[in-house]
Formats: sequence, C-alpha cells, structure tokens
Amino acid sequence: MTDAAAPESQVNERLARLALYRWWRRAIVAPIDHEAVVARIVGESGWSPRFAFMTMMSAGIAVLGLLLSSPAVVIGAMLISPLMNPILGFGFSLALFDMVELRRSLKALAIGAVAAVAFTALIVTVSPLQAPTSEIVARTRPNLFDLAVALFAALAGSFAIIRGRGDTIVGVAIATALMPPLAVVGFGLATRNMPVAGGALALFVTNFITIALSATIMARFYGFGHHLSSRQSWAQTIALALVFVAMAVPLGISLNKIGREAVAVSQARSVLTERFGDDARVTQLDLDFAADPLVVRAVVITPRERVQRSPVVQKAMAEALGRRVRLDLDQILLQAGAGALEAQQAELRQAAETPSPEGQQGTAVANTVALITGVAPDAVTIDRDHHRATAAAAPLPGATASTYRILEARAAAQSDGWSVIIIPPHGVLPVIAFADDIDKLDDAAREAVLTSAWAARRWNVTTLGVPGLATGEPPSRPTLAQRRAAAVAELLRQQGMTPVPMPAAGQRFSLASDPAPVAGDDR
Repeated sequence: MTDAAAPESQVNERLARLALYRWWRRAIVAPIDHEAVVARIVGESGWSPRFAFMTMMSAGIAVLGLLLSSPAVVIGAMLISPLMNPILGFGFSLALFDMVELRRSLKALAIGAVAAVAFTALIVTVSPLQAPTSEIVARTRPNLFDLAVALFAALAGSFAIIRGRGDTIVGVAIATALMPPLAVVGFGLATRNMPVAGGALALFVTNFITIALSATIMARFYGFGHHLSSRQSWAQTIALALVFVAMAVPLGISLNKIGREAVAVSQARSVLTERFGDDARVTQLDLDFAADPLVVRAVVITPRERVQRSPVVQKAMAEALGRRVRLDLDQILLQAGAGALEAQQAELRQAAETPSPEGQQGTAVANTVALITGVAPDAVTIDRDHHRATAAAAPLPGATASTYRILEARAAAQSDGWSVIIIPPHGVLPVIAFADDIDKLDDAAREAVLTSAWAARRWNVTTLGVPGLATGEPPSRPTLAQRRAAAVAELLRQQGMTPVPMPAAGQRFSLASDPAPVAGDDR
C-alpha cells in the first residue's frame, strides 16, 4: 500500500465510524425519552416502608414454596417482589455516574435483603419443615448457567424499562434470580447450615452483580450517561468485561464439576445395568465424590440367576470411571420367573427396610447415648431435624451430677454434628466449698456451681436456693456467709438462673433445686 493510500483508508474508516455513530444516535438513542426513564427508575429504586413490606411478603411466600418444594409457589412469590427496582437503579446510576442515586439504591437493596433473610429465618425457625428440599439444594451451588439466567433476565428487564414494554413480566424473571437465594440464606441461618447459607449467598451476589452490570451496559447502549472521553469509555467497558470474566471463571469451574459428577453417575448406572441386565432394577445409586476412593452405594433388584460378585462389579466401575472406587452394593434377589409385580414389591420392602443415611446416623447416636447413660436405645429421643438426642440417665451407683455432666460431654464428642442432652436423676447437687475466711470462688467451687446450674436446666428448673443469700437490698456490711452466697448468686445469674435465699450454712454447702423461702423473703 502506498503512502497516499494509507491516509485515504484512514479517512474511509473514520467516515464509516461516523456513519455508524449517526445511525446509532438516530435509530437507537433518539426514540428513547431518557428523562422519563431516569425519573421512573429514580422514583421506584429507593427505600420505603411499602418496599420493605412487599419484600418480606415475597420472601415469606418464596421460603414456604422452597420448604414445600413447590416451584409454582416460588414463582408466585416473584409477582409481588420489588427487588428489580433498586438493582436497575444501581445499574443505571453506574452508567450516569450518579453517586447519590447509587448510594440510595444500595441502601434500599441492603434493607430489603436483610429484611428478607431475617423474615425467612424466622419462618423456618417456627416451621416444622426444616429438611432441605430439592428446590433449596438447587440454589446452593451457583454455576455458569445461573450467571446466564441473571444476564438474560437483566438484559430483558433493562430493555423493557427503557422501551416501556412488559416490565412486569421481566421483573418477575429478575426477582426469580434474587429472591429464592435470599430465602435459602435465611433457611441456612435458621438451621445453622452454613454451607447452604454460604452457597445461596454466593448465588445472590453473583446474580446481583450480573444484573446490575447488565443494566449498566444496556443503559450505555441506549445513550444514558455522561459524555465521556473515548479513553474513559474504553476503560469502563474493559472493567465491566473483566468483572464478568472474574465471575464466570469460578462459576464455570463449578459447572464443570457438576457436569463431571452427572457423567460419573450416568457411567456408574450404565455399569450396573450392563452387569445385571435389563431385567434388573437399580433402585438406589449414591456417589460420595468427597471420599477417596470414590464411595458408590447402590441397591439392585435382580433375578437370582443374574447375581454378581461385588469385587468384579467394583473393578468394572473403577475402569469406567477412571478412578479408585469402593462399592457398597446390596443385591435383592428375585426368584426365577418373577414379574414386574414381584420386583415392585421387593423394591417397596427394600425401601421400608433400608434406613436413610440420616436414619442410620440417628440410630448410631441413639446407641451411643444409650450405652453411656445405661438405658435402652428406644428410650433415647432422637430429633433428626435438629440433630438432637435426649435421654434420661439411669441411676448409676456412686454417680453424681458431675458424673452425668461428664458423660453428656463424652456422648456429644462421640456424636459428630449432634447435640446430646442427658437428664441426670434428681438428687443432691455438688458441694460448694470455700477456704477459711475466703469469699471468692476457686476453680473447684466454680465448677460445682456450673454443674448445679447445668443439672437445674436439665430438670427444667429456673431457680436455685443459695444458703446465706441476703433478702431484699444487699446489706451495707455483709457477713462472710452473705459474701460467699453473693459470689455464687452472681455466677448463677450469668448462667441464666434465678438465685433465691435460703438459711445460711457453713463454708461447705450445696444449692437446692426446690428451695423453701426464708423469713423476710417476699419473692
């Protein structure tokens, strides 16, 4: 190319860019009433009591739909959710570089998010349904598809707001990407399931950032924003692209992991079907991907003549999956010539006889607590929803309240993830001993008071009698017994107990779980 041709090509390039710019201004930007759109977004993106109330109602409906595993109820909650407005307000404020509106939108979103999480946590706390459903679990592992859903919903929502068409429908789409994750965060906090709460929070943050930045892109495309230099425009574009890439990388890794796990489950099922034949039925197949080697638990209903040796099936499955496998295989055998009815009956028997993993864990905890407390396993009350085991201990020769408290701690240590409550037999509480002329609790006396408070809580007792405790106002010059009783009473109050006066004793005494009032005690 000659030197004369080079300037001509540059001129043509500038003319082409200018023509494209003029077309964009005339066909894309000119038909938009920018002032009306901005006024509408600003008018609806701030906080108000109505916004907070509608957000909480939407969150309540959403969490009930999640607990019931009802997609229809979850979608219905979105019809009243106002979360789209502050998100779009945030995105447009980025395009307009309007820091006042940005802070206003973020304040509304923060209040709405906190209100939604708190309200859903309250509902879950008082609800008898607290087991994670498939709808809840589906929102604890964000992946690249979730990013795409939020992106498309935001683009559609921004377009509808700018062009004034169908914004209610796309508002539902945006709320679908935001409200259920918030409800799951509340569920996770209420059930103290931090992996669930953390995964749902990651999904909410991903969707929020995606929707806000998508709204910024659409706002810039339709001519909203200050007149920036080309360098500033490119810097903004590059920054937005980098944010999307930064979010897409971990989500893509998560999606790849989910995909590989799905392929592994399909391969494991194929190996079982190939080995046992078409007449067999795989009724249960669970893969523990966190274990090394990979643990595969399977239950197969098969004709007796198709029975397989577990080591052979395990080897075939390891070859198909390309990794070490430990196979836990149960084979339910059918007689020759058994038909579909017999297979279905066998499946029902297997389902009734095979406890779930949670049931197995509860049984193991019950056996542990029963062994430690000296009672039968069926005397242990198991609350699988809250992972709590309660048992009234049998009287053990020579055992004191301190003994039962130690046994409870030992049972809890052996029951991973479960809280254990052992109710000791009613009896005399530990002796609290003071040294001569000392009114301070030493370590042994402190442990005796703590053990007494522990036993009282197990007996559902809220008051403990303290010998020597002064009635009414504290005396100006308390006696040694009164000072000792005051030290014990203060520690009891820290444990949530109510101390009541009893007749004074010596430097060694026990607390009473059924105190009789002393003279002058008007309580």
